[in-house]
Amino acid sequence: MSEQPADRGRILVVEDELHIRLLLEQALRGAADANYDVRTAADGLSALEEVRRDPPDLILLDVAMPRMDGYEVCRRLKANPLTSRIPVIFLTARSSLEERLEGLNAFGDDYVTKPFANEEVLFRVRNQLRSRRALLSSNALTGLPGNVLIENELTRRIGAGEKFAFLHIDLDNFKAFNDYYGYARGDALIQFTAELLGRAVEKVGGGGDFVGHIGGDDFVIMTVPDRAGLVADCVKREFDSNIASQYDPEDAERGFITVLSNRQGGVKNFGLLSVTIPVVTNVGRDIQHSAQVNDIVRELKKLGKAIHGSCIVPDRRSDGTLVGPARESHRTEPRA
Repeated sequence: MSEQPADRGRILVVEDELHIRLLLEQALRGAADANYDVRTAADGLSALEEVRRDPPDLILLDVAMPRMDGYEVCRRLKANPLTSRIPVIFLTARSSLEERLEGLNAFGDDYVTKPFANEEVLFRVRNQLRSRRALLSSNALTGLPGNVLIENELTRRIGAGEKFAFLHIDLDNFKAFNDYYGYARGDALIQFTAELLGRAVEKVGGGGDFVGHIGGDDFVIMTVPDRAGLVADCVKREFDSNIASQYDPEDAERGFITVLSNRQGGVKNFGLLSVTIPVVTNVGRDIQHSAQVNDIVRELKKLGKAIHGSCIVPDRRSDGTLVGPARESHRTEPRA
């Protein structure tokens, strides 16, 4: 009979009392049939910095802490699409119904009261990590929700009759970049893009906005129609301003890379990557199924790919016809 694989996970323990912090760290590191990577933080602001630096898989979060209490830390994490799906288990000496409800109102996932038994904490940690893995169906590279959750979220918004905007983010000439620099650099570029999308939504988006990773170099943002333009503009601006950082300095300065083109039987120059952003909305257009959104995205992408440089391709007409892409006036050269 084969042995069951050990539970794994990166856990951040946030607790201002040193002896409790050390006790939890020791219990997690010594857990049988588990292999947890444990980090600690002594207050709420330090916890947010740790999460920004390297998002964990689960957070054990004390409530009463200096500088920022656990409830506020949790609210901020849950408001950010890149960290909203990290399970948070509150640790607190407060045990009244009112205080437990306050923790749930801050979108906490579970609750452990002090004093606690190590066995209880370990069971709750294990269950939350397993639930997260089952729920996310996420892209392994970026940790963002994958196709299943994207489909579920879009279907939910359609079924609820919500007005939504669906932004499809597609990197132009990603294959050339991947061929030139190799898969490791290509993966780093995908992670860079995922983080950029999260920052853009955090900066100009709002509660309920959704960021997903379809796979490869294709991403999704779902927001409300009124914010769609702001989010798309922010993504385009941030991508164009920062993409040079993903290239070697000499390539970035030159402004292109030279790649062997198998299809054309020779070498070809590819400029710095750009991004095409089709924007589909159900304002003025009846959308009953997610397949309709995908069909419209494909048509909008065709328009966008005919434009050189980053562009936003909005879907604004109510008669079913498509509008032209929004682009900077000097970018009229067709893409290769």
